Amino acid sequence: AAAAGGAGAAAALWSEVNRCGQNGDFARALKSVNKILQISKDDVTALQCKVVCLIQNGNFKEALGVINTHTKVLTSDIIAFEKAYCEYRLNRIENALKTIQSASQQTDKLKELYGQVLYRLERYDDCLAAYRDLIRNSQDEYEEERKTNLSAVVAAQSTWEKVMPEDLGLREATYELCYNSACALIGQGKLNEAMKKLQKAEELCRQSLSEDSDVTEEDIEAELAIIHGQMAYIMQLQGRTEDALQLYNQIIKLKPTDVGLLAVIANNIITINKDQNVFDSKKKVKLTNAEGVEHKLSKKQLQAIEFNKALLAMYTNQADQCRKLSASLQSQSPEHLLPVLIQAAQLCREKQHAKAVGLLQDFADQHPANAAEIKLTMAQLKIAQGSVTKACMILRSIEELRHKPGMVSALVTMYSHEEDIDSAIEVFTQAIQWYQQFQPKSPVHLSLIREAANFKLKHGRKKEAISDLEELWKQNPKDVHTLAQLISAYSLVDPEKAKVLSKHLPSSDTMSLKVDVDALENSHGATYVRKKAGKLTGDNQQKEQGQGDVKKKKKKKKRKLPKNYDPKVTPDPERWLPMRERSYYRGRKKGKKKDQVGKGTQGSTTAGSSELDASRTASSPPTSPRPGSAAAVSATSNVIPPRHQKPAGAPATKKKQQQKKKKGAKGGW
Repeated sequence: AAAAGGAGAAAALWSEVNRCGQNGDFARALKSVNKILQISKDDVTALQCKVVCLIQNGNFKEALGVINTHTKVLTSDIIAFEKAYCEYRLNRIENALKTIQSASQQTDKLKELYGQVLYRLERYDDCLAAYRDLIRNSQDEYEEERKTNLSAVVAAQSTWEKVMPEDLGLREATYELCYNSACALIGQGKLNEAMKKLQKAEELCRQSLSEDSDVTEEDIEAELAIIHGQMAYIMQLQGRTEDALQLYNQIIKLKPTDVGLLAVIANNIITINKDQNVFDSKKKVKLTNAEGVEHKLSKKQLQAIEFNKALLAMYTNQADQCRKLSASLQSQSPEHLLPVLIQAAQLCREKQHAKAVGLLQDFADQHPANAAEIKLTMAQLKIAQGSVTKACMILRSIEELRHKPGMVSALVTMYSHEEDIDSAIEVFTQAIQWYQQFQPKSPVHLSLIREAANFKLKHGRKKEAISDLEELWKQNPKDVHTLAQLISAYSLVDPEKAKVLSKHLPSSDTMSLKVDVDALENSHGATYVRKKAGKLTGDNQQKEQGQGDVKKKKKKKKRKLPKNYDPKVTPDPERWLPMRERSYYRGRKKGKKKDQVGKGTQGSTTAGSSELDASRTASSPPTSPRPGSAAAVSATSNVIPPRHQKPAGAPATKKKQQQKKKKGAKGGW
């Protein structure tokens, strides 16, 4: 009777579990399942139901604990999908992959999860194959989601692996498909096309969400945040940093729940700020440290964020923090250039240039594949220190670059600056030999020979230049320009040889150029300027045509001669010199008192001035001195000195000025 009662209670509980499961009330269903397990603790079905209820309630860790506790009952064949899904949601991606691969039977559910796991592991080729197989062998209501995932894989390949995406023939009927297509175009560098796709995605998103009456405008803006973020990124790539920054800040104000999106936007703002607006960058960097960011972004995105953190620490003079971050990055990616470049930059900021060069040299020795870029940086540091010759030696040690035209030009310029012409010519010679051996018909080869010849001529190496020009002429005997250069060079060394070579020049008849003179004169770039006075009207042109072409003689102006000119007298040869500089000048006659008036410093007088001063006579009363007579002021007098004394009419003048000002003033004080 007791057993029958227990069986009846279990049946009632199972019916309760079934009813709650259909209604989606998994919390209540879990309570009933626990009661069943109290009756029968190893009931496989009850354990499975408990795991499902926990998963539905988001308790992935507890669900995985139940599976691992009952491994004897819940074998991998029974519970493989649930276990792998819990591991996937707990970001134990490698464990989830092992669980899926160990399952004896690969169900459609496991294949779907397998594709998600491969995407998270960034194994895009395998992921693409998995989704193609799923789309080919399944027909249900989830086909659109599988196509969306497939397009996301293609976009990731284009963005992170720079793989040219193939046309999958997917109809872009949803905004998710449009968005993924835009991401793929960004990876290819087709920014304008990508922007159009994003605009279409925004339109489709608004249409689809507006059909639901429960969705508010805020919900739509939150859903559009990721599309707007990608639009801002395109603006940033196009150099429209102000527009990009404005859109980034608008998204941040919406406070989206996607921590990955916020981290990417914050990082992009930091890259726009660079070494400016550092306070804002320090605030934004906090968004990149949010919990769960590492599970939302790809490895390259996370790496870029860490690089920018190290650079920000350098810009904010946090030397220890910068060294710590760059060292951590170097340990994670030993072959990556940026960590060692950041360390070298930090050392340079600390004026330790020699140590920075040593650090770069060690990295170049350890990683020869990346030596070229490192050596370019080393050369730049040497130039900054003023060691141009050492910089040239470093540049010439880069085997894969030293024959390039840009490198040759840089080296020749630097050696010329140091007045080391022999080394500059040696650079030309080595580059020409390389092209002669590997690319003899390359236009760069001929261009280098010509440049070398011009350089040698400029620096007086005529014979060497002639040798280069002869080599050029042999390769193309019809090149008149080279022949002309060769003749010009020989004319400096061997004029007879120049005459012989000049016979090879084409005759003037064969060199007649078909030039439309009128068109050339009327062109916008013509330097010919017609004088307005020389323009003739139609009537004058007709008159002149009748009279014939008669050149007008310019009338010579008669030279004006001096009034006292005597043709019999020889002109003074020193007439163009100033009087004081002529040989017969004897100076002015002395003794005239009038010549001394006004001479000397201000206030001084001549010896006889007191005799001429009427105020000094006995009959005249004492008066204040005149503005020019300092001698009238005694040592004990308290009269204002003449040069500071106000003129007699000064007060009246001042009053007049004040009256004028009052009369013309319109405003108050």
